[in-house]
Amino acid sequence: MIKFLAPIFIFLSAISFSQEKEMIVVIGDSLIGKVVDGESIREVSGNVILTQGNVKITCRKAIQYISRNDAELIGDVIATQDTLTIKTERGFYYGNLRKTSSNSGVILNDRKVILTADAGEYYFDENKAVFQSNVKLYDTASTLTSQQLIYFRNEDRAIATNNVRIIDSVNTIFADTIDHFRKKQTTFASGNVVIKNNENNSMVFGEHLEDYRENKYTIIDKLPMLVQVDTSKSTDSLGSETITLDTLFISCKVMEVYREPLQKFIATDSVKIIRGLFASKNDLTIYFKDDEKIITQKISDEHTQPVLWYDNSQLTGDSITIYISDKKISELDVDGDAFMLSQNKNFNPRFDQSSAASIKMFFEENKIQRAEFFGNVYSIYYLYEEEQPNGLMKANSRDAVISFDKSEVSEVKLYGNPGSEYYPEQQVLGNEKTFQLPKFIFIEERPDKQKMYEQLNRIKWQLH
Repeated sequence: MIKFLAPIFIFLSAISFSQEKEMIVVIGDSLIGKVVDGESIREVSGNVILTQGNVKITCRKAIQYISRNDAELIGDVIATQDTLTIKTERGFYYGNLRKTSSNSGVILNDRKVILTADAGEYYFDENKAVFQSNVKLYDTASTLTSQQLIYFRNEDRAIATNNVRIIDSVNTIFADTIDHFRKKQTTFASGNVVIKNNENNSMVFGEHLEDYRENKYTIIDKLPMLVQVDTSKSTDSLGSETITLDTLFISCKVMEVYREPLQKFIATDSVKIIRGLFASKNDLTIYFKDDEKIITQKISDEHTQPVLWYDNSQLTGDSITIYISDKKISELDVDGDAFMLSQNKNFNPRFDQSSAASIKMFFEENKIQRAEFFGNVYSIYYLYEEEQPNGLMKANSRDAVISFDKSEVSEVKLYGNPGSEYYPEQQVLGNEKTFQLPKFIFIEERPDKQKMYEQLNRIKWQLH
């Protein structure tokens, strides 16, 4: 056994080692050389410094394995390379691989990000970190957490897997896998994706997401669904206050999110919407979050009109706009070849019908109060006496206003060359299908809230 009590340099024999990698050099206050199981090792203690090229590691104690060109590092381990610093309490350095590893908690700081984990490896030649267990990556814009992460310093890129979450000032993104480009502020996420707005109750779910933070733009192009939970208050005639949970669902094939200048969501292809008593199917929906406005549109002459249901009423038109005030529907506009029908709840074959160039509907406490029709108005509405059928009226005019009571027609006013014709009940009973306007079509495939919840459950998302 040989013991040196002064700082020494260890120069390793070239005969025993591969010449492909530079041999590590270790110095310290003391050294003990020994042979264990036929392997030469050196224990260096006190102010230990290990160097290999531009890699420098300091610690309290090092056990150097001569033939392997490796060293075990113990106590206050600090590895540096240019602007990179890695700290841990205990680890290994592999000289032939120019790699360090630790299972004792790791902190990496390269002056761009701070990366921490329970365990990790760093490849100095590749400028690559591979970290595991309780991984956190911080920078000035966001915080990323996961269970596994690969960080490429030269690319400012992090690939994180297993319970991934990335938080910035606006959003939190959850996913199975996230590929994040820090400098470009671009994120690609896949698998059980959730993007949650930190300022409101809106969340978008899907299976694949691309987020371009500098452009304040996000696209979800696989199984997207927007869910926004709102609560509204109402007071009855006795002064009792009721709090209602009102959830907005929008599903489609592609969803885009713009955060500036106005926050809006654009849903395209096979769009389905549900909110309270409202439901819709269309090819294009634009939801202006700040203005509380939803627009659905027919995208071309070859495509079908958007259809909207409210309670027992159905509307179609080239464009339908929903206005929301105090988290409640206040107005609904139908423009372009507008058509409205309402099915009687007690007499299903009977549909009140109106067609016009445009329709405006007004609501109070989410209940329809009146509908205004403009341009070439044609109507069929059934009459009742003491809730029993009493024939129908066919009418036409330039404009019309229909008032409602408990979602049933209570009054009809015609303006501009009005004309009407009454059909007694004996002519109507059993012949309801003959009393239909040319644009009449009853669409039964109304989006169902329960099916929306089932679709959401199939996404298998989790928030941690």
